[in-house]
Amino acid sequence: MYDLGTEFGGATVEPGTNILVAGPPLSGKREVAMQALKTGSERGDGSIVVTTRDNAERVLTDFRALLENPDEARVGVVDCVTRHQGQSASDTDVVKYTSSPVDMTGIGIEFSEFVEEFYRERGSKRNRVLVDSLSTLLMYSDLQTVFRFMHVFTSRIESAEAVGIHVIDSTAHDEETMNTLVQLFDGVVRTDEDRSVTLQLPGVDTETVEP
Repeated sequence: MYDLGTEFGGATVEPGTNILVAGPPLSGKREVAMQALKTGSERGDGSIVVTTRDNAERVLTDFRALLENPDEARVGVVDCVTRHQGQSASDTDVVKYTSSPVDMTGIGIEFSEFVEEFYRERGSKRNRVLVDSLSTLLMYSDLQTVFRFMHVFTSRIESAEAVGIHVIDSTAHDEETMNTLVQLFDGVVRTDEDRSVTLQLPGVDTETVEP
């Protein structure tokens, strides 16, 4: 089981679980998702972040700031932003780059490489995956394309017995879009403007965690 931490009310989920974190801007959804990675990292889990919103440098700075021993963290970032902004960047042990958020084939390949690498070379059999954010993918591609990609992506997380935390701005999309995407996930965590968190997770009765 994976313990998601205090931000999730101490809930635990089975390996292979995919969770959607949905909320309006400034409701703390990214912070909640990051805390799930932090909780895992402190237990020795690997952390893989697919970022379509901030560059890898910002993601790594924010993530490491949460950790007591950041140098010991097993972390990998798939950066879909830097090259899209016209900057040149070469892959490292920690960061792999795709050309843009439109390059979903590239995102899938780089993600799979990290999973393989973590499992075989870094000895990390338990991994947590953060996708921030689906809203950016939907800005550049239509719903059908994003749905197909995420169907494959969440299946890979399930096969790897990892946990997926996927962030979306709930106010940026119509009800049909949200209802379509929700089908892909095992649970939904909703953040509110008052920064309270409502959990709808497998095996957990609906629960609200106050800020």
